Amino acid sequence: MTEQQPAPENPEGDEPIKQRKNGLYPAVSDELAENMKSGWADTELRDLQPIPQAAETARRRAELSARFPGERLVIPAGNLRTRSNDTEYAFRASTEYVYLTGDQTQDGVLVLEPTGPESHTATLYLLPRSDRENGEFWLDGQGELWVGRRHSLTEAELLLGLPAKDVRELADALREATGPVRNVRGHDAGIEAALTDKVTAERDEELRVFISEQRLVKDAFEIGELQKAVDSTVRGFEDVVKVLDKAEATSERYIEGTFFLRARVEGNDIGYGSICAAGPHATTLHWVRNDGPVRSGELLLLDAGVETHTLYTADVTRTLPVNGTYTELQRKIYDAVYEAQEAGIAAVVPGAKYRDFHDAAQRVLAEKLVEWGLVEGPVERVLELGLQRRWTLHGTGHMLGLDVHDCAVARTETYVDGVLEPGMVLTVEPGLYFQADDTTVPEEYRGIGVRIEDDILVTEDGNRNLSAGLPRTSADVEAWMAALKGAQG
Repeated sequence: MTEQQPAPENPEGDEPIKQRKNGLYPAVSDELAENMKSGWADTELRDLQPIPQAAETARRRAELSARFPGERLVIPAGNLRTRSNDTEYAFRASTEYVYLTGDQTQDGVLVLEPTGPESHTATLYLLPRSDRENGEFWLDGQGELWVGRRHSLTEAELLLGLPAKDVRELADALREATGPVRNVRGHDAGIEAALTDKVTAERDEELRVFISEQRLVKDAFEIGELQKAVDSTVRGFEDVVKVLDKAEATSERYIEGTFFLRARVEGNDIGYGSICAAGPHATTLHWVRNDGPVRSGELLLLDAGVETHTLYTADVTRTLPVNGTYTELQRKIYDAVYEAQEAGIAAVVPGAKYRDFHDAAQRVLAEKLVEWGLVEGPVERVLELGLQRRWTLHGTGHMLGLDVHDCAVARTETYVDGVLEPGMVLTVEPGLYFQADDTTVPEEYRGIGVRIEDDILVTEDGNRNLSAGLPRTSADVEAWMAALKGAQG
């Protein structure tokens, strides 16, 4: 990785471009600085078309405007975060910002300015093209010769369908602003500092909650993106099955890397840390170390999702026999989880309580645990006391969208105590987990973890399994794995 070089003072009188302490060049000559200002072709893009979701983002902003009339609303994308010294984590714009703009650039800020008691003007504040006069484009660590070209403000306006201004002027403007203001916190410290005496935590939280609840029902564009994410995820699972022999020779990391390749080739990234849990690691719900062995005769719990270029993510889990065939006990546990998932999916219908699918799946699992003699019945007693949770551990699903756990700050009465509506997308993912050190179950159960997870769209007359491209029954999983491995041969 190359190092940026020391910069001259900014000729326009602003702060000098930050210099690296131990750069190999002590200074930039006046002649070189002057030379770098000229001789560059015009690269402005003039025939850009609006992004596909531009009409949807405009509608979403209109809904937001109607909810907070007469108030200035500030929604930042966020800033780069340091990973180590002068290297940064890959930037991922805030969900609220992406939902309302479709833009994904760092340091961006959406501002809705009230233009009367019932309307707003939306403006996007962005970094413009790098300045060539002061050397920023080639001397600053975030200059375009270092990190790549960014859109001009005019280009951004064409793409995103709203006016764009220089974000470097925004903090000063916000300090001078009057009237009520709300800000989505936690993404841009500079913006928060500029607004520190104009906002309250309670009012800002109301803004964040409203945007979260806006996302509960997905529009047609979002459903299409989620289907793309799921389709790529299905191909990623197929990739993994084809290389299980290499994973056995190495570790869970081979599975992680294989799925990541599909995510990067077909999408933006993985939507969350891939859980590539082999053997007893499958009993750890969020096993993301992925550094353990993969052994024939054991199970692999793979929980992974591709994130699309528009940042919508899938979230799918399958529990696979590493050698392609379940043992008798593995199959018994797997089939119980499948039966529970079937009951849960059947309960996903418009008008049903959100909790219904969880309750349906938990009942099946409780029945199995009583039947196997692992917990004392009757089933109603088990459910009332929550005794099945020793082995089921988690809720049976969650909303899905731009965040893997989408709409997370929505009010309880509109989410878990709410009612399912067409356009909602949620996961159904029951599981059974018998910890390796759980002496309350027979020894042969210990270290077995099974989860099956699919992404379910609520439709007008029921539901649609977006991830139906992956088999779910134990017999179908075995046949699918055999076919993929046969194709390899």
